[in-house]
Amino acid sequence: MSAAAVEHPCDDEPETLLETANRLMEQLPGHRVEIIGGLVTVAPPPDGPHADALTTLMVPFLAAGLHGEESRVLQAVGLWLPSGPEDYVIPDLAIVDADYGKHLIENNCYDPACFRLVLEVTSGNYQNDLRHKVVAYAQAKIPVYVIVDRKHGRVHVLTEPLPGGYDRHEVYAPGQEAPLPASIGAEVSLDVAELVRAGSPKR
Repeated sequence: MSAAAVEHPCDDEPETLLETANRLMEQLPGHRVEIIGGLVTVAPPPDGPHADALTTLMVPFLAAGLHGEESRVLQAVGLWLPSGPEDYVIPDLAIVDADYGKHLIENNCYDPACFRLVLEVTSGNYQNDLRHKVVAYAQAKIPVYVIVDRKHGRVHVLTEPLPGGYDRHEVYAPGQEAPLPASIGAEVSLDVAELVRAGSPKR
């Protein structure tokens, strides 16, 4: 993910970061625009294997009943961050409380308090998911952060958020199951080999 180089329109008031981000989203359909630590970042549209891995991930969550009356499984929903006045991210997948609609803050982003889990499937921006977003999600007190690292063929499960990151960071390889905390609302384990296979380039 790269920082966006932006030009402000010629008027008396400079654009806010949110205005810049929203303008970029209009100019670059399909790209993901986020503000992390006061920096606007732009990620290109995901490829097919990224989408394949994301759909594969949804299956165990849906089978466990997490998309029901107590919680919902959502793709690409905005999460407002406490790290800056206009900071927000758009995780690939999230498990949220079913009443998340009551927690809308601004710019189609929701209060992190209603998020039980966020999940990212890496693309070329894997360093962002493995570094900057670790701190951002921990500061937002997201209880569970899952990263499907397609570059290295691993699944990371981070729990117990602290101000600078997560206290627990488990890494799982193909052939292993990645168990998720029951705090998400159900017992779920992710098949790492299946996820790595789904996210691999198709030839």
